[in-house]
Amino acid sequence: MAKRRANGEGSIRKRPDGRWEGRYTAGRDPETGKTVYKNVLGKTQAEVKVKLKQAIQESTEVDALKAAQYTVGQWMDVWFENYAKIKVRPSSHQTYRGYIDNHIKPNIGKIPLGKLTTLELQKLYKKLLSRGRVDR
Repeated sequence: MAKRRANGEGSIRKRPDGRWEGRYTAGRDPETGKTVYKNVLGKTQAEVKVKLKQAIQESTEVDALKAAQYTVGQWMDVWFENYAKIKVRPSSHQTYRGYIDNHIKPNIGKIPLGKLTTLELQKLYKKLLSRGRVDR
């Protein structure tokens, strides 16, 4: 029996022309909501495995041009509308929106996305641990 690839690793197959093809999900089209698939080709299965792993890693990284345009708060709004609303249950929407509006935006929302550091995130975690809930 063939070994299955884990979620997020894409799929590999041999094409009728003899080349190997690796396909992966590159995200969703924000306008239509349809899944965008991309592929890599190679002469050998091993070559495609390496290319596929690299392509998936590149597609999950934050684009430098987009990082310069957005603040953390703006990016969270974009993420919520284009990714979270599609992927999670409607009952989770309110919870996610609350986290964004009550915790993320007031604390680190004005920081440019490209300038966000692990220190800023640690400060946010410390504040949330020490102060807890937000009074509404």
